[in-house]
Amino acid sequence: MTDTVTVEEPVVFGALQHRDSCFIVISKPELHLSVYESQEGDTVLLARYPVCVGKNLGQKEKTGDMKTPECGFGNPFSITEIKPASSWTHDFGDGRGPILAYGNWFMRLKTPGFTGIGIHGSTNNENSVPGRGSEGCIRLLNADLDELKETYAFVGMKVIVLADR
Repeated sequence: MTDTVTVEEPVVFGALQHRDSCFIVISKPELHLSVYESQEGDTVLLARYPVCVGKNLGQKEKTGDMKTPECGFGNPFSITEIKPASSWTHDFGDGRGPILAYGNWFMRLKTPGFTGIGIHGSTNNENSVPGRGSEGCIRLLNADLDELKETYAFVGMKVIVLADR
């Protein structure tokens, strides 16, 4: 009997046409962020990046619960600002004290009921991506965050965060 190995075909990403028609879908169960663009009545996948989301499963209920807030396609979040963050520090309470933690950018999200939620890098936490370990934000590898910011992201961009299963 011969073992057969199935090799998946690589995902072919579409080419960006109009940055302002892009949107983000973050899958908490699959631990990735995908950038899509509406093109001529269709939706085209442009990019996919691994992410780290909230340490705990489920919908964010209160500050400090270590959950990433969720929203659907009918009521998306949006990027309200993109701020330089390479000098920002955070104390994770793990004994390291305040450390550089956000990568070059912080993309603040409008998440009704909660403040301080955003998409950012993983300085000093690169090994956490992909995974579960954030306090509620969406954490990318720094190089992926830079590419997302330079190529796709803009203030007003819609962001959908799919619920845990």
